[in-house]
Amino acid sequence: MQSNQRSEAIVKPLLLRELIGQTLREQRFAQGRTLREVSMSARVSLGYLSEVERGQKEASSDLLTAICGALGVPLSTVLRTVSEKSLAAELGGPDRVAAA
Repeated sequence: MQSNQRSEAIVKPLLLRELIGQTLREQRFAQGRTLREVSMSARVSLGYLSEVERGQKEASSDLLTAICGALGVPLSTVLRTVSEKSLAAELGGPDRVAAA
């Protein structure tokens, strides 16, 4: 009977806010900038920006625009990257998100 049972891993659902946060953090790291620098430029609290980057808070469109402006990256570029990561996760599972 045990041979018929499959061990299934519990898969965490893909959350858009996590992909957005991951993408924003990657952009910030690529520029060698600190949370403080970006938060001051975007006029958002450091703590809130940190929560957005960690995928713990949903960023409004106004906030995303401000953060992208502070990073000097078009919002469309961030959203395209998020879309590509989402597609990779849908096609190959959550492990492929980091490679997208």
